[in-house]
Amino acid sequence: MVMHMVMWNFKADVVEDKKESLKEGMKVNLEGLVGQVPGLLEASYVAHPLAGTSHDMALITKFDTEESLKGYKTHPSHVHVADTFVRPYTTNRACLNF
Repeated sequence: MVMHMVMWNFKADVVEDKKESLKEGMKVNLEGLVGQVPGLLEASYVAHPLAGTSHDMALITKFDTEESLKGYKTHPSHVHVADTFVRPYTTNRACLNF
């Protein structure tokens, strides 16, 4: 098993009133990649981290192999979700694979 964790902050220009709906779009679409991307076994979006954390949201995914994780990065479904629902609104990305 390979775990992939990514954390982000909202960009400074994202209006507070929009954050919850943006998080919901991220959650639905990122978790929806399970079954679309080969080897992606689980995806769990964290919309409400505990106070005092350094990031606004996170995604924790589980892959069957490291090769599957590599394929995920360029898979068209993942690229579409990232380019449409995540990257336009986020900054300060942190990633950990283990």
